[in-house]
Amino acid sequence: MDEIYSVPLAELAEEFHLEIAFAATDYASICLTVQDVSRPGLQVAGYFDHFEPVRLQVMGNVEMSYLEKLTAAERLVTFDRLFSYKVPALLIARDIPPSAECMEMAKKHNITVLRTKQSTSTIISDIITYLRAALAPRITRHGVLMEVYGEGLLLIGDSGIGKSETAVELVKRGHRLIADDAVEIRKISSNSLSGTAPALIRNYVEMRGIGIINVAKLFGMGAVKAENEINLVVNIVPWNNNVAYDRLGAEEDFMEILGVKIPMNTIPVTPGRNLAVILEVAAMNNRQRKMGYNPALEFTEQINRHYEESARQQE
Repeated sequence: MDEIYSVPLAELAEEFHLEIAFAATDYASICLTVQDVSRPGLQVAGYFDHFEPVRLQVMGNVEMSYLEKLTAAERLVTFDRLFSYKVPALLIARDIPPSAECMEMAKKHNITVLRTKQSTSTIISDIITYLRAALAPRITRHGVLMEVYGEGLLLIGDSGIGKSETAVELVKRGHRLIADDAVEIRKISSNSLSGTAPALIRNYVEMRGIGIINVAKLFGMGAVKAENEINLVVNIVPWNNNVAYDRLGAEEDFMEILGVKIPMNTIPVTPGRNLAVILEVAAMNNRQRKMGYNPALEFTEQINRHYEESARQQE
């Protein structure tokens, strides 16, 4: 069964500096569990079919101006019915003050009323973006996440194979660390993943023989980053003479994480291989592929043309 995540309403209010016009008695325990928010325009007009009461309800100038044209008794009925669905909260945008009828029914049904000075479309867009990240499906994987030339590289492999040491080498070369040892991966859209470090180990790297180091304090704040999209998985494996490794890169491998396919390179390591340089090249090559250029295919086509021309000359 998939785990359900939630965002406390109080945390959302603090994040967006929302004013509390009325706090329900259970305000501290109210949580949002869906990414979407609703503008209850049809509901204030009396249509409640397909209404989603689990969503945060946001009213703007359109809804509030419509309510102003109603009588006080009609506003009481409207808010009475809306709040009877036990919505998480009502947020009123554009710094519009809630009517007396709104506050009366909010207190009757124990519904939180919030306010913001931002425009309706802006606050809705910002809240949806925030909730999409906060409520995204997630897993934690053993590995190291680095930002190399703007590409998010997730390094995986057996413990002790050199992932952390390579991360420090990449940091020395000007790249940035996101997470070491444990990477919290979130599915932020249908085709993209984002990685970050658990708060407890953020900015720390374990190097065998030395111990724990704080990358931010040792190399400066420019050496770390809180979060980054995962663009490439690099599987680091010990060199095996009995395995035929891909030498052209014509075939693209993928790793599926949370239902999203991420390109993957398998890199064998032996003493003397400069893994940091290899990862820099892997990052740049991945960027080229995303932009539509594949050197392996170009090389293959060039070889084929050469043999075709040689065959024609021999005819």
